[in-house]
Amino acid sequence: MRDQPSDVPPVAAADPAVAPEPDLAPEPDLAHHGDAEVGVGLIDLAVNVRQAPPPAWLAEPIAATLTDLARYPDPSAARAAVAARHRRPPNEVLLTAGAAEGFVLIAQALRGIRRPVVVHPQFTEPEAALRAAGHTVERVLLDPADGFRLDASRVPADADLVMIGNPTNPTSVLHPAETVAALARPGRVLVVDEAFADTTGGHSGEPESLAERRDLPGLLVVRSLTKTWGLAGLRIGYLLGAPELLSRLAAVQPLWAVSTPALAAAAACATPVAVSAERAIAVDLAADRDHLVARLASIPGVRVAGRPASAFVLVHLPGATRVRAALRDRGWAVRRGDTFPGLGPDWLRLAVRDRNTTDAFVEVLREIMEA
Repeated sequence: MRDQPSDVPPVAAADPAVAPEPDLAPEPDLAHHGDAEVGVGLIDLAVNVRQAPPPAWLAEPIAATLTDLARYPDPSAARAAVAARHRRPPNEVLLTAGAAEGFVLIAQALRGIRRPVVVHPQFTEPEAALRAAGHTVERVLLDPADGFRLDASRVPADADLVMIGNPTNPTSVLHPAETVAALARPGRVLVVDEAFADTTGGHSGEPESLAERRDLPGLLVVRSLTKTWGLAGLRIGYLLGAPELLSRLAAVQPLWAVSTPALAAAAACATPVAVSAERAIAVDLAADRDHLVARLASIPGVRVAGRPASAFVLVHLPGATRVRAALRDRGWAVRRGDTFPGLGPDWLRLAVRDRNTTDAFVEVLREIMEA
C-alpha cells in the first residue's frame, strides 16, 4: 500500500481551559478500490470492468505478441493509431500502463504546482498520487442534493491544477463538455479523467468528451482501455495533451512502461472496428443501466443519485454498511461509498450487469431492506 504523507500537524498539549474539539469524521481511505470487495464465490458488482471476453480482433493481436517478447516494446505504431482515432498528431499522445500511471506521472512531473484542486466525489487515485508526491490537495465537494452537478465557480480561480472525472466515478454523472472546458485557463493544468467516456453516448459517440479539443490551454485528457474491453490485468491507457506538457510527464515515466501486449491492445482498440463495437456496447449498456435504475426505484429507501450515464450507479440507502455486509453473506460484492471524499457510510456503488443478474440482485437487496 502507498505511503502517504500526513497533513495533520503535531498535537499540542491539552489546555484544560479550552473545551475539546468535537471528533472529526475519519479521513476516507483513498487506497481502497473495488477489487478489494471481490472474493471467491461472490457475484461481482463492485468492479466497473466489463466481464465479457475480448473479441477476436482484440485477443488475436495480443496473443500474437507472445512470440515476440524478446524485443523491447516499441510504442510508435500504437501511438499513431491512438492519435488518429482522436484526430491528433502522435506527439499529443502519451501511452501509459493504465490510467492510474497517468495520475502518478502528473503528480511527479508537476512538482511546481502551488494549489492543486480535486473535484470530488471521484476516483481517488488522482488525489492519492498527488499526496504521495508531497502536494497539499484541496477538495471541491459536489452536492448530492444537486445531483453532483459541476459548478465551475466553486473551483478557486488561482488553482493551477484541477482534476475532475467525466463521466465521474463513482457518481456516474456526465458533466456538459462546455462546463468542464470552462475550467481551462492559461497557467492552469486541467486534468479530465475520461476513463469511462466510451460508455456514454452510444451510436452518437462521446458527446461530452474533450479528447479532440486542442484549443484549451493546459488540458490533459486521461483515457483507459481497461474498462469496456476487460483489460484491467493488462494495464493500458493514455494521455492526450499538448506536446510540451506531455514531454514533462514522459521525462518521469520509466523506460518501456507499456508492455508489447498492451501496445497491441492499444492499436487494436483505436481501429474503426473497435470504435464501432464500443459504441454498440454503450447502447446495450444504457438499456441495462436503465433497467437497473428502474428496478432499484421499486425498493423503498433506495435512491439512485443524479442521472447515471456510465457503467455503474451510485445509490444512497440508510444503513449501507449493514446492507453491504448482508449482501456479501448472500453472495454479492458491491462497492462501499465511504472511501470516496464527499460521500459517507450510506452510499454504495453498483456496477451495471446484464438484466438477469440485475433482477437476481434486486430481489436479494429487497429482502435485506425489508428484514
